[in-house]
Amino acid sequence: MFLEDEFWNRMMILLGEVTLFVAVFLILISIVMAILIGTSIRSGRLFFPALLRPFLVLMEGFVKSICTLIGIEPGELLRFLIRLDNRMNTQSFAAIPPNERAVFLPQCLRSAQCPAHLTPEGLRCVGCGRCELGGGIPKMKALGYHVFIIPGSTFIKRMVQKYHPKAIIGVGCLMEVKEGLDMCNRIGLVAMGVITAKDGCVETIVDWHDLVDVAMIGIDPSSVADYPDISSNKST
Repeated sequence: MFLEDEFWNRMMILLGEVTLFVAVFLILISIVMAILIGTSIRSGRLFFPALLRPFLVLMEGFVKSICTLIGIEPGELLRFLIRLDNRMNTQSFAAIPPNERAVFLPQCLRSAQCPAHLTPEGLRCVGCGRCELGGGIPKMKALGYHVFIIPGSTFIKRMVQKYHPKAIIGVGCLMEVKEGLDMCNRIGLVAMGVITAKDGCVETIVDWHDLVDVAMIGIDPSSVADYPDISSNKST
């Protein structure tokens, strides 16, 4: 009996030591990750993205807390996480042909006087010329993309289930894009995020040149008869 008690005491001590070691190790690694994130944000370069992404999947909440402690603003961190996802998804995205990709645009990009009506597949742009959507959407479609103007994330799920794109581009504010990328990661859908240049719920702005740069990933410009040069704010 005494030997059994001594054995279990030693096992409990060993278990406690292992648990403490793992906890300390994770804390130290999280601090290193937070420092790498901060350095990447400040320098504009991504350091060890292949290492950062899988670790952040496991320890994102804890790393975010450490980032806050070392002075990284939440918005800066979200931008970094989106940039990291985009970098890691670029190769897979490039391998998928445009006709198997989709673009999801938020309805807040439209004019406050937009005459378009909501349909089961989102808003249908009528090309009225009151906003940039009328000029940008046809050029995205010319590349082969399915294009949707959506009022919420539920439409994304619905259109993905209906059309089964293998890759998508999501446009929105920081939080919307991050949540969309997380959702796509969970369901195994390749996704790229483009952040709007102006936040809000009405008449927001996206840099169409940035959007086209993402849309052209994996596409040879010489193979496109009318290379999308979106330089006008109005439809043509």
